[in-house]
Amino acid sequence: MTVFDELKARGLLAQLTDEEEIKELVNNGKAVFYIGFDPTADSLHVGHFMALCLMKRLQMAGNKPIALIGGGTAMIGDPSGRTDMRSMMTVETIDHNCECFKEQMSKFIDFSDGKALMVNNAEWLRDLNYIEFIRDIGAHFSVNRMLTAECYKQRMEKGLSFLEFNYMIMQSYDFLALYERYGCNMQFGGDDQWSNMLGGTELIRRKLGKDAYAMTINLLLNSEGKKMGKTQKGAVWLDPKKTSPFEFYQYWRNIGDADVLKCIRMLTFIPLEEIDKMDTWEGSQLNTAKEILAFELTKMIHGEEEATKAQEAAKALFGGAGNSADMPTATLTDEDLTDGSIDILSILVKSGLVPTRNEGRRAVEQGGVSVDGEKVTDIKAVYTKEQMAGDGIVVKRGKKNFRKVIAE
Repeated sequence: MTVFDELKARGLLAQLTDEEEIKELVNNGKAVFYIGFDPTADSLHVGHFMALCLMKRLQMAGNKPIALIGGGTAMIGDPSGRTDMRSMMTVETIDHNCECFKEQMSKFIDFSDGKALMVNNAEWLRDLNYIEFIRDIGAHFSVNRMLTAECYKQRMEKGLSFLEFNYMIMQSYDFLALYERYGCNMQFGGDDQWSNMLGGTELIRRKLGKDAYAMTINLLLNSEGKKMGKTQKGAVWLDPKKTSPFEFYQYWRNIGDADVLKCIRMLTFIPLEEIDKMDTWEGSQLNTAKEILAFELTKMIHGEEEATKAQEAAKALFGGAGNSADMPTATLTDEDLTDGSIDILSILVKSGLVPTRNEGRRAVEQGGVSVDGEKVTDIKAVYTKEQMAGDGIVVKRGKKNFRKVIAE
């Protein structure tokens, strides 16, 4: 199976241009491709995971990835998928986020010896001469055609600022700059980026001639991938300070039955032959598949040692076996206690399982709270320092949220 065939078999490709040329480049390790990352936070999240996996997969086949950090475009904000205008970030915040991205990607992609590049589009966007840019680049774009793009159409009723209207031109210019500076001949992106990506391909060919080598590939389910990065409590981050390896593991362990095999196929590096055998799995076998998915992805991001710890902690909590030492832990001090004890609502708040006592009260009254496996029915239940000493107590809210609570 060729590299291109494997990408299709794993469900990674949806739309593309110049299919035969793309096959030739990818299969022979001649693709110099980029994927863009907007630094809107100081950490990547699992919504970026598919793009990172694709970069790694193609790099392993000899192709050269370019991770484009949007230090310039982030000053405008991508209107795609938005119902309102993004908050403006300072240059200092953008630059800080870019540095955080670099550190995380370096653990995932091999940037040694020029095998991959990390580029910030602030290099060519922040110092643009506006008049020159509009004359040189803007002349190649039709406003009428731009307004037919989905990323703009969905915003027309509520209002689209001229600032955001520039985003497509800026992203298209990125491809041109990367083509001229680094020989980039291919771009990848999600469904929501398709119009912008086509704009980049057309800009290169109009400006440099129809024979200019510029391809576009649309990454299947990237828009769904972004949704995968969101939970009721917010984003699932790749930074262990924001989302612990255990919480990261549990996120994938709790993925829906309908999605687990799809995610294994798209995101892991397990051979397709092994995955194909899982297609007939059902019932308890799907739980095994979820454990495989969670372990493989946690190992990829946090290393095998942390993945093993997370797996052991999960077994200790949900299976009655394994090591509980690596569960998420909340430590209480004497200042948190009253006369050497603390009520259940305070435990829920101080451990971070609920934001307020009122929400904790509702959780208890609805039967959603347990301590060491026993359901708590009294909102006035109290626990002493002695009970929480040593290995502490395991407090659970719902099926997936819990903390080991220890009193010092």
